[in-house]
Amino acid sequence: MRATARLRSRELLRAPLSNRVRSCILALITLVTMVGASAPARALDSTILIFGDSLSAGYGLASAEGWASLLEARLREGKLPWRVVNASVSGETSAGGATRIDAALHDHQPAIVIIELGANDGLRGLPVAQMQANLARIIDASQRMRSRVVLIGMQMPPNYGARYTQAFAASYADLAARSRVALVPFMFARFANRRELMQADGLHPTREAQPLILDTVWPILRPLL
Repeated sequence: MRATARLRSRELLRAPLSNRVRSCILALITLVTMVGASAPARALDSTILIFGDSLSAGYGLASAEGWASLLEARLREGKLPWRVVNASVSGETSAGGATRIDAALHDHQPAIVIIELGANDGLRGLPVAQMQANLARIIDASQRMRSRVVLIGMQMPPNYGARYTQAFAASYADLAARSRVALVPFMFARFANRRELMQADGLHPTREAQPLILDTVWPILRPLL
């Protein structure tokens, strides 16, 4: 009788333990399912979003010749696990960028956003304060998504007047400092005085200039990868 009672006691003790094990297994299955469901979003954590205008869209160039495509090739050659999404639009102003940044962030969920906008604002003589406010909105939206930001600066030719050109160039450094983002001071820094590296319109860099743009951006971008 005692042996039978002890056996039954062991069985009763085993039952709660078995239930706890089942509960643990079910919890683990639930956790794995949740992780699996979020996997596509996590996979996009290695995305670099280039958010610019025609200077990044590759105006007048073959699709593989622009600096954005060259960046993707460099990452691939270096076996760096990043992909590049080029969401640049020719003719885009900072205001246009501000209206579409939320959708771009939602669609691509980038870990890094490279912002290259403002040149078209400058060419139209739009107020610098307005441009800066639009860029700030784009940066703020990116940071809310926990994306790291690289801001690419631009400069205007001297015929726009010293007051405007100086304020325009300084606005990028000021915004980068206030928002605490990485800054490329001037996109054309390596070839600004080389007319042969500009297309016939005098506004867009040639194919030969694209590696120089990448080499200007790369030292600022590389530490973020």
